[in-house]
Amino acid sequence: MVLSIGLALRRLVRMPHFILWLATCVTLSAGAQPVIPMNAVRVSHSVWYVEGVSALGSTANQNFISNAAFVVTSAGVVVIDALGSPILAERLLAEIRKVTPKPVTHVIVTHYHADHIYGLQTLRQQGARVIAHRSAGEYLNSDTARLRLEHSRREIAPWVNAQTVLVPPDQWLDGDLTLEVGSTTLLIRHAGPAHTPEDLVVYVPSEKVLFAGDLVFRNRIPFVGQADSRRWIQALEHLLSFDATTIVPGHGPLSRDARKDMELTRDYLVYLREKMGQAARNLEPFEDAYRATDWSRFDGLPLFQVANRMNAYNTYLLMEHQSP
Repeated sequence: MVLSIGLALRRLVRMPHFILWLATCVTLSAGAQPVIPMNAVRVSHSVWYVEGVSALGSTANQNFISNAAFVVTSAGVVVIDALGSPILAERLLAEIRKVTPKPVTHVIVTHYHADHIYGLQTLRQQGARVIAHRSAGEYLNSDTARLRLEHSRREIAPWVNAQTVLVPPDQWLDGDLTLEVGSTTLLIRHAGPAHTPEDLVVYVPSEKVLFAGDLVFRNRIPFVGQADSRRWIQALEHLLSFDATTIVPGHGPLSRDARKDMELTRDYLVYLREKMGQAARNLEPFEDAYRATDWSRFDGLPLFQVANRMNAYNTYLLMEHQSP
């Protein structure tokens, strides 16, 4: 009887609904908000995605602030990005199992920002092969990555904790790749350096669906950080040449108006460079330039108050050393 109970418990722990129940209990017992819902939304015949919230990563949202997607093929499931904590990747697997019993064969990492990668270890443990661009290696081996993980372990505990690790890819790409999984073709294209040096986009031509990573932010202010915004604008011009009818962005809702949403991100970056570049060339102090800039086209977008000043300042510093 004891052995039977132990076996039953071990089987229960592996079940997705048990994981979700446990996550909810831990969150509520800690006095935090209830778990943010995750629901896979069908994009096209074989594509689904889950949408994170427009917020900064926190214990309350388990770092569920980015999107992830998956493509169901005749030979298995290809996942694009792994979300921001191991428990989120478990929840993503539970969503996949609602759609298909097929195993996850590949995970394509669009870039190595924390909110897209801390779930990788969960997916790799399930046998998935991780694919990323070689340019991510510099970040993975940097103090920046190590310190960011240490910070996340403190600020997003228990969802990101001492057992959360950085996972390097199983397959490094030096350029583009055409990935054939069963009868499905996925075009993996290196679009960086732009938002990050390692930016990858994934296109499913049979369904005209483009996974744009953080090159496209829909209905919210992009996070520019230390990005090369000039190259980012060039990358968006390249993405506009795809025959995509649908974009799964790295953040924000699904786009059925691909051109309009890519143009919004592009126009924001162009505006940052124009205004901050002009101020830098005129040796105008940043604070004066920021106050004098008309932000009315963008100030109604989510996270404007959180991200815009930092984006403008980083662009100002960039434009001090870069031509328009």
